[in-house]
Amino acid sequence: MQYFIVPIIVSLLVHGIKLLLDMAKGNFNWHKSTHYGGMPSSHSALVTSLATAVYLAEGFGLAFAVSVVLAVVVMRDTIGLRGYLSQHGRILNKLIKDLPDEEEYKYPVLEETIAHTWAQVVVGALLGIILTLVILPLF
Repeated sequence: MQYFIVPIIVSLLVHGIKLLLDMAKGNFNWHKSTHYGGMPSSHSALVTSLATAVYLAEGFGLAFAVSVVLAVVVMRDTIGLRGYLSQHGRILNKLIKDLPDEEEYKYPVLEETIAHTWAQVVVGALLGIILTLVILPLF
């Protein structure tokens, strides 16, 4: 059970770190606190925590291989796929702004910052590994 709970705890802790960093920078607001992106990546922390927990439980094996592949896919998508979505959001928001005023209000403003940078993903991944190594023995 701890191999399920610890990655979730790690993800929540890293998300908390992200919120504290936003507060320290003066960028915090409740609306953005549940959105994607930002330093560090809690998604990366979650999947690397899972991979670390699987490795500690079973060593190198099929389950570890699956967890690493999952981690790579998730981390790659936080940069790549969500990067494309961020670009599309920016472009669509600009196109909507260029509409006549009576038409512009019909469309929602799209989120433009849902992707992570490589640095955000790497820091999230390292925190996922380190926090798992610290927390897992406590269970």
